[in-house]
Amino acid sequence: MSENKNRTFDLVTFGQLLLRLSPPNNERLMRCDVFEKQVGGAELNVATGVALLGLHTGIISKLPPHDIGSFMKGKIRSYGVSDDFFIYDKNPGARVGIYYYENGAYPRKPKVIYDRTNSSFYSLDIDEIPEEVYGATRCFHTSGITMALSKKARETTIEMIKRFKAAGTLVSFDVNFRGNLWTGEEAKECIEQILPYVDIFFCSEDTARLTFKKTGTARQMMKRFTEEYSISVVAATQRIVHSPKRHTFGSVMYDAKKDEYYEEEPYRDIEVVGLLAGDGDCMKAVQFGNATSAVKNTIPGDMPTSNLEEIETIIKAHNTKGPQSEMAR
Repeated sequence: MSENKNRTFDLVTFGQLLLRLSPPNNERLMRCDVFEKQVGGAELNVATGVALLGLHTGIISKLPPHDIGSFMKGKIRSYGVSDDFFIYDKNPGARVGIYYYENGAYPRKPKVIYDRTNSSFYSLDIDEIPEEVYGATRCFHTSGITMALSKKARETTIEMIKRFKAAGTLVSFDVNFRGNLWTGEEAKECIEQILPYVDIFFCSEDTARLTFKKTGTARQMMKRFTEEYSISVVAATQRIVHSPKRHTFGSVMYDAKKDEYYEEEPYRDIEVVGLLAGDGDCMKAVQFGNATSAVKNTIPGDMPTSNLEEIETIIKAHNTKGPQSEMAR
């Protein structure tokens, strides 16, 4: 990526902002009388996590200027994520996307009901996005969730990726496959169009097999993506779900330039309630990614809340053998 003093952002993401409504504790959606409101969205969660680690991030999205839109903007700002690239929908029928989330308790799984179709984000056009954003950031990130929302969102995302790449920006893409949004065949056909422009690629082992029809071990499939496209780094999460509230979380990363894989001991039995910062250090990215993801699963809601100091403490404890302090003090 070419040096550019105008790149004031470390990361800019693109995706729909969602209002999350959840019954308190383990109450059921069909029985609850009240909801707790939070803000969510796959790309927002990435921008938030990176901001909490001390980097400058922003998100490109579209939302109404009414009270709920203002609540979402304020919440996002409070996590250190810039709203410089927000686009506002002033149409009378403008609305935010909503999803209802029900907590799981073994043997009952968590449940999600989406109400996002035809919200303001769906009308976002490539011409509404400010031209200066393409040269304003070191890295651009989006996901398959955004591409799956609608034909228009798909076309806009593909064109944005091409423009960021042409501007010399690192392009990061997470497949994040959701079977309730599109089929594996649709995802494969669409995502393969943008893979020649992607530098950093996130894809789970299951998605590589089922959606992209790859075969072999997880490591062989990761390497194959870099051989077929000009992808520099491939990362895959490895989650084992023991119950709705007890998971084991880890990941593996492949650096094509060095032809090396990076992995560490996973975080086991976590209770569920970067490459940019490390200057391309894949092992450091694995450590920070695992720690951030693991601790996020201990916090209610979507957005992460751990800052750099806490993550570094968690990494240190994870790699320390023997007795450890029971409290952070």
